[in-house]
Amino acid sequence: MDESIFQPYEDEIQALEEEIRQLTEEYEDMQEETTFFSEEEILKSINSIHGETQGETNGQESLSDLKAQLESLERDLSFLMEFTGIHFTSHSKKTVEKTRNRTVQKHKLSGRCHSLPFQVEFQLLEMQNDEKETTVVSDLSIVMESREDSNVSKFVSSTEERADLLTFFRSISTYAEWHEHRRHTFLHFKAKYPDIVSLPEGLLGDFIILRSPKVSGFELMIVWKIHLDEEGTTTPVLDLLPKVPEQVLEQRMMSVQSIPGSFRSALQLFGIEAAVENLIKVLGSEK
Repeated sequence: MDESIFQPYEDEIQALEEEIRQLTEEYEDMQEETTFFSEEEILKSINSIHGETQGETNGQESLSDLKAQLESLERDLSFLMEFTGIHFTSHSKKTVEKTRNRTVQKHKLSGRCHSLPFQVEFQLLEMQNDEKETTVVSDLSIVMESREDSNVSKFVSSTEERADLLTFFRSISTYAEWHEHRRHTFLHFKAKYPDIVSLPEGLLGDFIILRSPKVSGFELMIVWKIHLDEEGTTTPVLDLLPKVPEQVLEQRMMSVQSIPGSFRSALQLFGIEAAVENLIKVLGSEK
């Protein structure tokens, strides 16, 4: 899967999030003012934020326009979240330093990428110099349930060390998408061939068992690992392990030994679903 296709969407997400943040702060400032000021003072404040000197009616329109822009941006962000599979369930931030040209905030994000939950904490430094804004991420901390996987643990540790937040979201999107694809594939074959396919570890496991309906004790285990390296590249790794009764093994030694190699060839030629489908059909017709 070419991860570069995500770059335009990642840039768009960052731009949308920044614009939402600015609009939200403006809107929250207005809402706070309503507690302390009269309607006339509120409208003056709105006009001041927008650099306007218009009257009461135009001030009301500005507030309405601001809310409409915010809702539109939230819809756009929601679409991009659906596209990447990343859904944020909570977000908190705390400003620890703020000057005219420098702002430091601590952020905490929780969410899910498809079926994988995550929690991210980081510090964000924003600097404004000569009309140029610089943003630096530091103190990145990532918590994932799947971190017990040694490959995921190495990737997370490497990403935390580099404070590379963008790589984390880009990579976890692809990694979780493969998990979701594997889960749907297992579910499909279990529903379609309930007498042949079994899932000893459920839909979240990394293997399925194919049992011959005609040869007692003849089983094929399809192992489907999802490898994530330290650079964030996801690679699906599939293999087949046969379990064959001794009497069958003695009769068909050569044909049994060729099954794993034939399966790997089918994977390259036809893809995962077609290779598994063909294997199940052959197993079901075995005599």
